Amino acid sequence: MSTALFLKGGEIAAEDGPLTRADVVIENGVIQAVGLEIPVPDEAHVIDCTGKVIMPSLFDTHVHFREPGQTHKEDIAAGTEAAINGGVTGVVMMPNTSPAIDSAAVVKMVLDKAKEVSRIPVYTSGCITKGREGKELAAIDGMREQGVLMLTDDGDAVPDSNLLLQAMRYAKEFGMFFASHCEDPALAGPRAMNEGKKSYQLGIDGTPAAAEELFIDRDIRLAHAAGAHVHIQHVSSRMGMETIRWWKSMGAKVTCEVAPHHLLFNEEDIGDFDTNYKMNPPLRLVSDNEALLQGLKDGVFDLIATDHAPHTEFEKKQDFVSAPNGLSGLETALISLFDRFVSKGDLSWSVIVKCYSAEPRRFMKMEPVPITERGVAELLVFDPEGETTFSRDYLKSKSHNTPFYNQTLKGSIDLVVLGDQILLER
Repeated sequence: MSTALFLKGGEIAAEDGPLTRADVVIENGVIQAVGLEIPVPDEAHVIDCTGKVIMPSLFDTHVHFREPGQTHKEDIAAGTEAAINGGVTGVVMMPNTSPAIDSAAVVKMVLDKAKEVSRIPVYTSGCITKGREGKELAAIDGMREQGVLMLTDDGDAVPDSNLLLQAMRYAKEFGMFFASHCEDPALAGPRAMNEGKKSYQLGIDGTPAAAEELFIDRDIRLAHAAGAHVHIQHVSSRMGMETIRWWKSMGAKVTCEVAPHHLLFNEEDIGDFDTNYKMNPPLRLVSDNEALLQGLKDGVFDLIATDHAPHTEFEKKQDFVSAPNGLSGLETALISLFDRFVSKGDLSWSVIVKCYSAEPRRFMKMEPVPITERGVAELLVFDPEGETTFSRDYLKSKSHNTPFYNQTLKGSIDLVVLGDQILLER
C-alpha cells in the first residue's frame, strides 16, 4: 500500500484477553500505532471499523491443494485465493498428491510453483513413506533440506508400527515432527460414515470411532517411546480427545487439532445421503460435537485446522458410498464458527485467535502476529453485523463441496492485510 492505512474505532481481538477498542495505523507493512485518539496521518486510507473486530489473520496447517496431479479439483493459485477469502494468510499443504510429495524434488517443485502464483506464504508437509504406500521411508532428509518440518501420510495411517517408530526415531534428530491421520485400516472398512444408528438406518456400512481412537493411542505411544513430537489430525470423537488429554497429562509430546466440521456437524446432518457431509474421519454424534467444543475451550486442542479437501461437483454427485471424502473449508471456517458459536457466546474471540492464528504459527516455528505497535501487519477485519452468502460467485476455490453452499451466515470478512499489501477489501 502506498499510503498509510487507518483502521478507525474497531475492537481488537487477542489470544489472551477480551476485545479492546482501539484505532490502528499501518505504514509500510508495519503497525505504527494502536490506541485511542490517534491523529489520522496525512493522506491515509481511512476505514471505519466501528462495531467490527480487528484480529490477527488466520493460519491453516492442514489444507489439500491437489497440486500436482489433481488440479481439476484445486490448485495452489485457486486454493490460496480461497484462503485469503477466508482470512487466512498462511497454509501448510498435505502431501497426498499425485505424485506424492515424498522427495526433495517434489517439495521444490510445489514450493517454486507457490512462489509464482500465490499472494500468501505456502508451506508443505512431506510424506513419511514413499508414495504414501506404508512400505519404506520417504527421502526425509532431502525434504528437510527444502524446509519441510511436518511429516505425514495424511489420508491414510502408517499401518506398520515398527516402520513408524523407526521414522520417528530418525526424524526427531532433525527437529521434524509427525502429523498422524489415525485410522486402523482393518477396522475402518468402506469409510463412508460413522458406524451407528444412522448408518444402520441408511443401510451403509460404517466406520466405528474405535478405528480412529485405537491409532490415536498407538501413534502417541510410539512417539512417546521415540521421544518424538506427534500431532494428531482432525480428531472427531470424545474418546479420541480424552485419550490425547490423558497422554498430555503424562508428559507426552503431543499436539492435536479439531476441524470446524467436527464441531459443527454430526451424522444426523447427512440426511438423505448428502455427500457434502461425507468426510474422513466421519461425522460422529451430537455428544461428540459437544465434547469437542468443550475440549477446544479447555485447551485440549492446540489448533483449529480445516482439512480443506476440495472435490468436483461431478465426483460429489456420485452415490454416498462411491463419492470421495472431504469438504471445502477454507472460505467458510471463520464465518461458520462465528455464526454457530461466537455470536451466541459459546466460544470466545480469544480462543479463535489462539487456536487458528497464534498457535498454528508457533506450531510451524513462526512468531504469532498480534495487533501491537511495531508488529508486522498481518490482520483481518470482521463484521459481526454483516452476512455472507456462499454462492458460486463468492467462492474462490475451484470446488464448491461445502454444506454451506448457497447458504447465508452471520458475519463477513471485510479486509485482509499482509504486510504492505491489501489482499482483500470489500
